[in-house]
Amino acid sequence: MEARAVVKGFQFCTWIDSEKVKRRPPTGSARFSRRLKEEQSKRQVLVAAAHLPKSNRHRHVAVDYSHWNPASTMESGNFHAHFDEAPVLKTKSQEIEPYLNGRCIYLVGMMGSGKTTVGKILSQALNYSFVDSDTFVEHEVGGKSVAEIFKLYGEGFFRDKETEALRKLSMMQRYVVSTGGGAVVRPANWKCMQKGISVWLDVPLEALAQRIADVGTGSRPLLHHGPGDAYSKTFMRLSSLFEERGDAYANANARVSLENIAAKMGYRDVSNLSPAAIALEALQQIECFLEEERGRTRVF
Repeated sequence: MEARAVVKGFQFCTWIDSEKVKRRPPTGSARFSRRLKEEQSKRQVLVAAAHLPKSNRHRHVAVDYSHWNPASTMESGNFHAHFDEAPVLKTKSQEIEPYLNGRCIYLVGMMGSGKTTVGKILSQALNYSFVDSDTFVEHEVGGKSVAEIFKLYGEGFFRDKETEALRKLSMMQRYVVSTGGGAVVRPANWKCMQKGISVWLDVPLEALAQRIADVGTGSRPLLHHGPGDAYSKTFMRLSSLFEERGDAYANANARVSLENIAAKMGYRDVSNLSPAAIALEALQQIECFLEEERGRTRVF
C-alpha cells in the first residue's frame, strides 16, 4: 500500500535512463522479423493475423517505420506507436497477458539501453502502469536527481534506496519497471525481481556509447569523469561496467538482442530499429519464457 500510494502520487515520465558474458541464443524468437525484411515496403499491417488460431503463434506481419527518427526517440523516452504498429503490439500483448497473472515486468540492461522508452510501450500494450526505479528513488529522496544523490550521499546510499524501491515495487502487480543499470549487481534486487519477469535489453556497447555521448554524460554519475572525447570516455567506462555486470544481466528470464533483431530485419546498425520493434521482440521473448514455464509446470 505504501509503494502504491507513492506511485499513484507521482508521474514517472522522465528518461533515466563482450566477450565475458555467455550470450544465450534466442529461444524461439518469432519469425515475424524475417518477413519484415521482405515486406516492409508494403507499409501495411496484416491485421488478419490477429484472427489466426493460437497454435499459429509465429505470425508474419509488416510494419511501416519510414517516418520514425530512432535517435531522437530513444533518447527522449517519448514514443507513441505509429497507427499501424499499435494493433500488432496489442495483439501480441493480448495473447500473453492472461499468462502473466499480473506479474510485473522488470527491464534490465546497461544505462542508455532504452529501458524507459521500451517500457512505456510495453505498459501501454499490456494495460500496465509504468515506473522508472531511478525516478522512484529520486522521489523518495525529496526530488534530488540521481547525480545529486551520488554526489551528496555516495553510491552506497543510492544502491540501498534502489533495493528499497524494488522491494516495494515487488509487492505490487501490473507494472512495467525500468531498473537502473546497476540494479542487477545485488542479489537482494534479484530476489525482488524474481517475483515478476525480468527482460534484458542487450545493446552493443558501441551503440550505447554513441547514444550517450550524443546527449552528454552530465546526468550519469558513473560516466561523468576523466579526460578525452565523450565517445571514447563513455565507451571505455561502459566496457568496464559491462565486465562487472554482464553475467548478472544474463540471469534475466528473457533476452532481447538488438543485434539479432537488426540482422533479421536486414539492418547493419541497431540505431535503425524502432522502439516498437524492440518492444514487440520483448513480448515474443516473454511469450517464449512463459511457454517454457508452463512446460516445466506440466512436467512436475
